[in-house]
Amino acid sequence: MKVLMFGWEFPPHISGGLGTACYGLTKGLAEFNDVEVIFVVPKAYGDEDQSSMQLIGANDVPITRKTVQFADLQKKIEYYEVESGMIPYVDPEEFWKLSSKKYSEKTRFIETDEEGKLEFSGKYDQNLLHEIYKYSLVAEVIARDNDFDIIHAHDWLAYPAGIAAKEISGKPLVIHVHATDFDRSGGSVNPQVYEIEKRGMDAADQIITVSNLTRKIVIERYGIDPEKVTTVYNAVEPLSQEEKIRLKKGVNEKIVTFLGRITMQKGPEYFIEAANLVLKKMNNVRFVMAGSGDMMNAMVKRAAALKITDRFHFTGFLKGDDVFDMFRMSDVFVMPSVSEPFGIVPLEAMQTNVPVIISNQSGVSEILKYAVKIDYWDTHAMADAIYGLLNYPSMWNMFMKYGKEEVDNLKWKNSAKNVREVYEKAMI
Repeated sequence: MKVLMFGWEFPPHISGGLGTACYGLTKGLAEFNDVEVIFVVPKAYGDEDQSSMQLIGANDVPITRKTVQFADLQKKIEYYEVESGMIPYVDPEEFWKLSSKKYSEKTRFIETDEEGKLEFSGKYDQNLLHEIYKYSLVAEVIARDNDFDIIHAHDWLAYPAGIAAKEISGKPLVIHVHATDFDRSGGSVNPQVYEIEKRGMDAADQIITVSNLTRKIVIERYGIDPEKVTTVYNAVEPLSQEEKIRLKKGVNEKIVTFLGRITMQKGPEYFIEAANLVLKKMNNVRFVMAGSGDMMNAMVKRAAALKITDRFHFTGFLKGDDVFDMFRMSDVFVMPSVSEPFGIVPLEAMQTNVPVIISNQSGVSEILKYAVKIDYWDTHAMADAIYGLLNYPSMWNMFMKYGKEEVDNLKWKNSAKNVREVYEKAMI
């Protein structure tokens, strides 16, 4: 079974859990001898781990110029691919010359470089919607030039690419919902994003959601038939021997950590309020908010207003080894998400022997037994849980020991097995 998979990011170039989940899933699928994955990202950097799949960067695919072998001439001829209806131009002057001619309504003018390739930043910036559109154009070419049995598109950014690949190939499409705009926006949904999500869900033959929480949103908010929506939980990569070596903190105080995007979805303001309550009861503790996001400045101001900045630290965005270094120095990890489709970060914390406090409003709370669960808005319950874990060693040890055992049993191969079953359902 050959899978053409579209994503937006892949390690080590990631900004959150999406890239981590894609990496884990491709490694899990690689453990099945009959599954082969071609993974497509907008921009490939060349340092990605390709041991479990073939990686294609859309930025490396010429969309208009090809080299082909004509058997009768026995020589290679460069020509323009005309059936796609794409006409390339390199500069504005060339565009105006081309646009003065008559073409069919299906013709699309595409700005390329001299090699016929499109440029991608691969980032989440103000040009995101335009890049999503360009990505879908390249997806047509990739789908036409590769053999595969099924298409798998991760999250809304890749849905248009998945749809384009399905339309050109006729192969079944599976979309993977890692989050919806209802999670990201708190209900103030962006109509453009909603439309892309809805189109992807309607076009899909099968839909994978990362939790039952997300499955419910897909069915109720997008009007999707429950029969084609399956929950497959994420897992976590096992730690290497080097990663298991615990660092020394460098300070004697306890450390409580929030790690994630500092956005409304992640509930950073509730973490700060809980920290303030704990600091009124004990002072041998430091709180760390690791990450970046649009609420960063507001959170710094709130910590200053509460006069806790001598005990509250902001690290900025962390990635790679810095994340695990932060966990190794932590005594408690808190994820107070307002709406979290899944949440891989608590699993990573538990791997490094850190007890976790998570919100009931997270998908991962559906599968974890050995995590303290609170409502995101209940800052007093959050503060009580933090205080209890820091001051009662038997409680800390119980959550640390059994939490580590629990998370070590969450393997990507098991998740991949469930995904493979969804593929088979889509191909019937």
